[in-house]
Amino acid sequence: METVVKRGKAPRGLFNKKTYNTVELIDDVDERLDSLNSVSSAEPRQPKVELRPPMREEDPRERAAKRAAELRGHHGDNDSGTDVFYVNLDIIPDGWTYEWKRHTIYGQEDPAYQIRLANEGWTPVPVSRHPEMMPYNTTEQVIMRDGQILMECPTEIIVDRRNADMRKARDQVRHKEQQLAGAPDGTMTRDHAQVKPNIKKSFEAMPIPKD
Repeated sequence: METVVKRGKAPRGLFNKKTYNTVELIDDVDERLDSLNSVSSAEPRQPKVELRPPMREEDPRERAAKRAAELRGHHGDNDSGTDVFYVNLDIIPDGWTYEWKRHTIYGQEDPAYQIRLANEGWTPVPVSRHPEMMPYNTTEQVIMRDGQILMECPTEIIVDRRNADMRKARDQVRHKEQQLAGAPDGTMTRDHAQVKPNIKKSFEAMPIPKD
């Protein structure tokens, strides 16, 4: 007995326009389903293999040379390790003078001295200008070492103040010479070679305490 399929239009490629019996129709459907299942159950596509080799770590000798160049740029040719207060003159801005000033004594600040420095024109040097002079990620806003703070002042003011100090020192020496060469009223002057005071002048470096 043959069965003719007339209802609807079969999908193109699935059934041909011919007469099927029931057994052939079932076998044909099973065969095509097996074919579809085999395709869907195939192994997944392998991911693309990265052919680019991993980045090579920087040569340690090259890294050491770069770091040495950075340190020389910060500290110059001098050995700053022996002097904690060493300041490379090349980093000082033109027209300014850097000096270390006392900030604390045994951990205690001296407000009166700080006011005096401010009146003389001294201001702290900010860490943002020379971050290499302070530890990495420091929270301090100024540069400090061993109770000293790095401060700056216009060079013109420093020169004027030093000239004033020199004139004051010379006036004091001249005043002492006049006292030694002078004589009380009503007495002879000391211009004579036998009574004239012999004043000698010399300059010596002030001793610097080791402690």
